[in-house]
Amino acid sequence: MENNAVILAGGQGKRMKTDKPKVLCNVIGEPMLEWVLTACENAQLENICVVKGFAAEMIDEYVNNRSSKAEIQTVMQEERLGTGHAVMQAKDFLEAHKDGNTLILCGDAPFIDADTINGALELHTQRDCSVTVVTSRVENPTGYGRIIRTENGISGIVEHKDCDPYQLAITEINSGCYWFKTSDLLEVLFDITPDNAQGEYYLTDCIELLIAKGKTADAYISHNPNVALVANDRRGLLMLNDIARSEIIGKFLDDGIEFCCTDGVSIGNNVTIGAGTVIHSGVILRGNTTIGENCVLGNNCIIENTRVGNNVNLNNVQAYESVIEDDVKIGPYVQLRPNSHIMRGVKIGDFVEIKNSTIGEYTAVAHLTYIGDSDVGANVNFGCGVVTVNYNGDKKFRTVIEDNAFIGCNTNLIAPVRVGKGAYTAAGSTITKDIPDNALAIERGKAEIKEGYASRKLKARTEKYEQQKKIENK
Repeated sequence: MENNAVILAGGQGKRMKTDKPKVLCNVIGEPMLEWVLTACENAQLENICVVKGFAAEMIDEYVNNRSSKAEIQTVMQEERLGTGHAVMQAKDFLEAHKDGNTLILCGDAPFIDADTINGALELHTQRDCSVTVVTSRVENPTGYGRIIRTENGISGIVEHKDCDPYQLAITEINSGCYWFKTSDLLEVLFDITPDNAQGEYYLTDCIELLIAKGKTADAYISHNPNVALVANDRRGLLMLNDIARSEIIGKFLDDGIEFCCTDGVSIGNNVTIGAGTVIHSGVILRGNTTIGENCVLGNNCIIENTRVGNNVNLNNVQAYESVIEDDVKIGPYVQLRPNSHIMRGVKIGDFVEIKNSTIGEYTAVAHLTYIGDSDVGANVNFGCGVVTVNYNGDKKFRTVIEDNAFIGCNTNLIAPVRVGKGAYTAAGSTITKDIPDNALAIERGKAEIKEGYASRKLKARTEKYEQQKKIENK
């Protein structure tokens, strides 16, 4: 039996005061929609339909550009007339998968998780339910639909604005996540009406219609206390960020990861960290980042979509879409731009930028250096102030530096150029030709010295200084 999902993502979120869809607002550096899509993929749901509305082109762009484990399509909700109306827009998708079960969930409820999805599906199939609602028990249920339970399941859900005083006291709430038998959902979906305080088509009305047909409805209480949380404004979004940040750090603490201080620490939902790693303040780990074992992430590191090996020491490093192998030491004040590959045992010092380059094993890049579009071999030494000049204003070219080369201070390597094995460049050289193996390259302009020029050029400046010293000494 095929199981699939429909994600409701058409909301504008006016109180967010943004020009993008509400579901693209970030929680710990990832859009809320990404959290929901990830949960569905982790639950092995292979077909997903996203119902878009406001700024729909942004939803399409995001879905089309992400790396996806599932087949994802989008459908348009021209008018936002409630959750039931949103699901109606996915009619063709539902009919194409009518022999299975469909998970309906909200794109702005980021804390749904695979365990909850699969736990609810298990109850749904065991009891042969037409619908199973994912619920949560909370201290303050204000604003949420209340679950009306019976001895054999549930009799329905009442939206907050439609609750009577008895129903307002109920603390089991609707998370906005449901498993439906797809064929049963299609049987009643287009029978719901906007006869309520909001004048909208409530998806929850499908539950009562199914029960009236003698179908079974039940509710699964999630062990995740945050499963129903949504954000309607920036204050609410900040709350979700604080909760996510605390929960993720707590999970890694339970796994034995050491945090010296959590001030400014933010770790994304898809990040993995190996045992024995130590994290200092201000560290931000985002995207599909993997940190190996026994690493030290010093203050203010930002690591995004990057794989870091074991025994790596990073201090004030920014790394994006790169690979850092084992036993590497980098920092402080280093940037690794996308497609950088730092191989085992490399040492990179302060104020270095590397872009779209491979740095070979045990190479040392001490300080104040730019390496772009380059292939660097093993055991190469870079002096201070080296630049690979990769761009001529029109095209970019690569530099190749082979094993055991020594690049002297303030060398400019004008790409395309090759430095041979064991070759040496003299300090201050601007290299424009390939250097053979084991050769010394000296490429400098001819020195010209003009006697007395500086004293004439700097006369006014020197006199001003001497006058200032006389005033100070009076």
